Amino acid sequence: MPSPRRSRPLVPVLLCLLAAFTVRPAAAEGEQALSGPPDDGGLSTRVARLHQEAERATRRYEAGARRLEAERVRAGELNRMLAEKRQEAKALREDLGRYARAQYRAGGGLPVTAQLLLADDPEALMTSHRAVWGADLAVHNVIEKSRRAERRLTEERRKAEQRSRQLEQRSTELAGIRQEIQTTLEEAQGLLQGRADASVAAGSCRGAVRLEEPEQAAVGPWVAPVDGYTLSAGFGQGGARWASRHTGQDFAVPIGTPVRAVGEGRVTRVACGGPFGIEVVIEHPGGHYTQYAHLAAVTVDQGQQVGAGQVIAQSGTSGNSTGPHLHFEVRVTPASGSALDPVPWLSARGVPLG
Repeated sequence: MPSPRRSRPLVPVLLCLLAAFTVRPAAAEGEQALSGPPDDGGLSTRVARLHQEAERATRRYEAGARRLEAERVRAGELNRMLAEKRQEAKALREDLGRYARAQYRAGGGLPVTAQLLLADDPEALMTSHRAVWGADLAVHNVIEKSRRAERRLTEERRKAEQRSRQLEQRSTELAGIRQEIQTTLEEAQGLLQGRADASVAAGSCRGAVRLEEPEQAAVGPWVAPVDGYTLSAGFGQGGARWASRHTGQDFAVPIGTPVRAVGEGRVTRVACGGPFGIEVVIEHPGGHYTQYAHLAAVTVDQGQQVGAGQVIAQSGTSGNSTGPHLHFEVRVTPASGSALDPVPWLSARGVPLG
């Protein structure tokens, strides 16, 4: 006999399965693709903090090195002064020896009473002796003063050499701390860049990370896109790495360096993939656009308003890149092919590069 239970309809089940396996359409050009999981910012935050720690450690090390050099210069100056003082003391002792020998030859070896009995003019002899005693006292005072100065310089030199040894030990400690931070930073930078490369390979961004804004002095309406940079490839430069000419200005900076919006504006593009790797494009009032490319991470969303100096990304070496740097462009349209030379453009806005 057939089972009294009715069979479950197959149509709804098939429809659910079809919906589950339907492929989402690709993001349109210029839109932020988010097929990967959102980035919680932990790794980016770690890199940002390590950058700050490395900068502080470097400043402490360099300040210590300057103090050490100053102490070494001071110790050298004290050595020179001490040598001069010893030479002066030696000359005084030689003068005193000549003076004593001259006195002996002039009768200085006889008792004063005998000299008075034998003298034709005792009063003149006493006057002469008083002059000799005064000169002798003056010479001895000068020698004693020289000895005190020599002892003082010797003590100062000892203290300066002790401070130099202490500063040298501290400098070695600071160098070790700086190297340890740098090693940890390089490991974190490698992980951050690896994540960026994976996003570029997949053609999808992980989403904006949220970082604490690093301390920065008050800025004007326009700023440089990065700090601590070295200018590398410039606008219009030729080479095998570009299809025709270089379309922007490159800033050589370590991976994870904070990248700032050069002026206020709206983020019109956040994209991953292609020759620029991870990139951000901002539209500024007045019709100009700026591009920030070869990034390791972004900290803003498409459509977001940003202010001058606001951190929008972390630098990297994603896409068609031969090393860590920021590729920066100024455009008259949001698309590539309309670039201007960024250096005079920023200079005209009060931001000279160099």
